[in-house]
Amino acid sequence: MIDAAADIFTSPISEQPLSKRTIPDFPARPGVVYQLLRNELLLDGNAAQNLATFCTTWTDDEVRRLMDLCLDKNIVDKDEYPQTAEIESRCVNILAGLWHAPVTGDGSEPSVGCSTTGSSEAAMLCGLALKWRWRDRRRAAGQPADRPNLVCGPVQVCWEKFARYFDVELRQVPVEPGATGLQAHQLRAYVDENTIGVVAILGVTYTCTYEPVAEIAAELDRIQAETGLDVPVHVDAASGGFIAPFLHPGLEWDFRLPRVASINASGHKYGMAPLGVGWALWRDKAALPDDLVFHVDYLGGDMPTLALNFSRPGGQVVAQYFMFLRLGREGYRRVYQACADTAQHLARQIAAMGPFTLLYDGTGALPAVSWTLTDPGATGWSLYDLSDQLRMRGWQVPSYPLPPDRQETVIQRVLVRHGVDRDEIELLAEDLRRAITRLDKGHPRDADRVSFHH
Repeated sequence: MIDAAADIFTSPISEQPLSKRTIPDFPARPGVVYQLLRNELLLDGNAAQNLATFCTTWTDDEVRRLMDLCLDKNIVDKDEYPQTAEIESRCVNILAGLWHAPVTGDGSEPSVGCSTTGSSEAAMLCGLALKWRWRDRRRAAGQPADRPNLVCGPVQVCWEKFARYFDVELRQVPVEPGATGLQAHQLRAYVDENTIGVVAILGVTYTCTYEPVAEIAAELDRIQAETGLDVPVHVDAASGGFIAPFLHPGLEWDFRLPRVASINASGHKYGMAPLGVGWALWRDKAALPDDLVFHVDYLGGDMPTLALNFSRPGGQVVAQYFMFLRLGREGYRRVYQACADTAQHLARQIAAMGPFTLLYDGTGALPAVSWTLTDPGATGWSLYDLSDQLRMRGWQVPSYPLPPDRQETVIQRVLVRHGVDRDEIELLAEDLRRAITRLDKGHPRDADRVSFHH
């Protein structure tokens, strides 16, 4: 027999809309509040069908348990939680090895880097280091240091925020016809004595391709030889930093290139850690100005800190270390080879559907696919219409225009992450075909709709 008095849906808090503007007057049972909030969250999209996000949407049960253990650990409090701080240092050193940071002395000295809340914060810290180094050089030479600029191609909005928040001119190089990002030969028209650095993207958000970091560095070498301008490179490897070391180990994009001063990446993207962790690494101590590092006397200890915020949980960093230990080099390689194979499988199906032209087929960069309509005027429908049709089946497949100078081209993109399996992609392809057939026939009139029957 059901105890009505104990039933979740007959409790006082459940018999009225949840408070949305003021705190309730009285407490409620935690199990009831949990269930009511869980019901609201069911209205969110299904993360497994979100093929727009780069972020981790599948985690091991052990990761969830470690996150629970670290719920109350403030990672910036290194004096109180020294082992969590040690794990952060281990992760930095592991990434430094993956990205070929120079080893100094006997190799016992820790690598230069830190964890952050994501690659946006990491990018801003690296951008500040570029600005500080440029400013110090200008002042030492008795030159003005009031008009810094940063050169890049089509970048994620965090770089626009960096430029606005920290008073740097952002010189975004237009994308050339047929290109998917910044090209090395474009740099000469944009760099000058006030350029603090060039940002190269390893995994362009729009198209998922890699920008040619080595070619960009070589062009800057030539510019320095001709003009004396010494412009460093920062690599925004938000996604590719966890793909290239395993799928493209021969690609030179990292600290193997002497001009690369710093790298940022998202642990919570293809690093497979839960949301809330990024990484910033510098080539060496000389690349990170001392003025950006604070030494805080906190709970009885000296704590060097480099961050734009302060308190944050340590679970995501511990989870990142778990993934390094659990997968190792071979595990990461196998996971992302499977993702790349699945992306290329989808690309072949997209190419065979008829109305699409592939922009990226999942080969040589991120495990993803992007495409556009071959003749938008001939279909009678747009990629935005196709996104709406797919959304009715729960799929979140984004449609958006390319950056300025190519904004007339609208594309779609699918990202294949850990947890997106071949069967799921096969179901997506079937739904794509059905949606195309439906759109080709025009939206059905109400009279054509089939009534629902039990």
